[in-house]
Amino acid sequence: MSFTNSDKRTHYCTSLTEADIGKRVTVNGWCAKQRNLGTLIFIDLRDRTGIIQLAFDEKSDRAVFETAASVRTEYVLTATGVVRSRGADVNENRETGRIEIYVDEMKILCTSETTPFEIVDDKNIRNDLRMQYRYLDLRRPTMTKNIIARSEITRLTIEYFMQNGFLYIETPDLIRPTPEGARDYLVPSRVNPGNFYALPQSPQLYKQLLMYAGFDRYLQIARCFRDEDLRADRQPEFTQIDLEMSFSTEDDIMDVNEGFIRYLYKNMLGVELGPKFRRMTWREAMERFGSDKPDLRFGFELVNLTDELKDCDFRVFAGAIADGGSVRAINVKGGAKFTRREIDSLVDFVKSYKAKGLAWAKKTGTDISSSYAKFLTDGENAAIYDKMGFEDGDLILIVADKNAVVFDSLGALRRECAKRLGLLDPKEFCFLWITEFPLFEYSEEDGRFYAMHHPFTAPMEEDIPLFDTDPGAMRARAYDIVLNGVELGGGSIRISTPEMQKLVFSKLGITEEEANAKFGFLMEALKYGIPPHGGLAFGLDRLVALTLGYDDIRDIIAFPKAQNASEPMSKCPAPADKTALDELGLKIIEKE
Repeated sequence: MSFTNSDKRTHYCTSLTEADIGKRVTVNGWCAKQRNLGTLIFIDLRDRTGIIQLAFDEKSDRAVFETAASVRTEYVLTATGVVRSRGADVNENRETGRIEIYVDEMKILCTSETTPFEIVDDKNIRNDLRMQYRYLDLRRPTMTKNIIARSEITRLTIEYFMQNGFLYIETPDLIRPTPEGARDYLVPSRVNPGNFYALPQSPQLYKQLLMYAGFDRYLQIARCFRDEDLRADRQPEFTQIDLEMSFSTEDDIMDVNEGFIRYLYKNMLGVELGPKFRRMTWREAMERFGSDKPDLRFGFELVNLTDELKDCDFRVFAGAIADGGSVRAINVKGGAKFTRREIDSLVDFVKSYKAKGLAWAKKTGTDISSSYAKFLTDGENAAIYDKMGFEDGDLILIVADKNAVVFDSLGALRRECAKRLGLLDPKEFCFLWITEFPLFEYSEEDGRFYAMHHPFTAPMEEDIPLFDTDPGAMRARAYDIVLNGVELGGGSIRISTPEMQKLVFSKLGITEEEANAKFGFLMEALKYGIPPHGGLAFGLDRLVALTLGYDDIRDIIAFPKAQNASEPMSKCPAPADKTALDELGLKIIEKE
């Protein structure tokens, strides 16, 4: 049936209130449910804002009543009538539960087949089915609210930064392939045969060039692409809140972004955050929490037992120390309630982080049970218990290995224990800045240094003399913002002289010839009066998910990719037409 001017909505469903009683209104939407009671018919009409009840009875126009009787779930309707009170028939679980529309005109604009799943929230729908019929999944009230909330967060983001002097500037989506980091998505050029664009992993170089150009405060809601394995918080295409500031220090950048988070949480959640976020150096975070994105909602801090055990005869501990590693532990308060089977599952848990095993001791009353105590002297055991503050109800968990493995496994283990003990309050927001990251990280496998963040990050000035003597000890002017164990964003002060950029490239094994070939435009630009500058990028998907209380970012993305980077709905990626491949000079070679 055709849609006419008289069918246009006057109100969204939940914009109607008791103040509108007596008004004649028109609403458009989908039938969420139809209830035919013989002389009474009720239809729950759903649009993007929610649901309102449409009412029909024996006094209704016969044709309208018959149309209402023929309506089925997910039919598309337009209805006109008068808002009235529902009297005693109140639905307290619905925004519009005190009112309804008594309909005198209605059209069925489109019918619907039976949907593959019911369009409601309280059903356990398989993920593959949700992904295949994503357009139906998005009709579910929770998903609709999530996407609307994401839109509102995006609006508030642009509003805040533009109020603070930032300019919204778009950067290219077809760029030169980058040499390091995650894999690029490559785009072949038809006009320049044999050459390729890349989809940007971030707008990093372009936003720096905007600072060179004099646009001293830049903002973009930027689409980014990385050809990497997926996790719950990763997608091959994602969105960044990307910004850059000239004539700024780390404090300036952190202050303006703290202001943004406060502005966002106040407007979205009605939550007033404290005046200052905590700050912690990378080294302190690793020593205390085993992670550069620690969750501060609970304790279970790492304790170094290396000195107490360096002379012990227990091969597991002594061997790790002799190999240059360490022995560290956490005290899980209340963890003594874990059964032996639960402790064994924790052993398996740390093995997934490359730990060879997990030693433990628990105290119930005066009774102590342990997996390692018999291998140590009474004095060594006493030293551990004293340093760990071992009390009734405690569970000590120990990992002995290379430092990287110890930090990684215990950092994840402390959060896993807190999760099992129910200590992760989603309504507690512990924001934290991590600062002074290492400038370089050394790969034993490759025998070379890599940039911890990216090769355009400036070193701390006092560490510059270490370039020639101990580059691995150098600290970067870099910072991450963390919320409840999740990295929300990160950034740094950038290199602003060609001499320093060449020096960093050289430590990364990038020759001057390679640098000119890959970054010649940047090296050229650095010759022409570059202001001190730095920036930061938030992962919008993660920010929205955490703000709304979701672990999986697919719940706040309209059309996400599945675990294998495919989209089950449209069946992409898909083979390209041979004609298109021929035009691009490409040929598909089958892998064995």
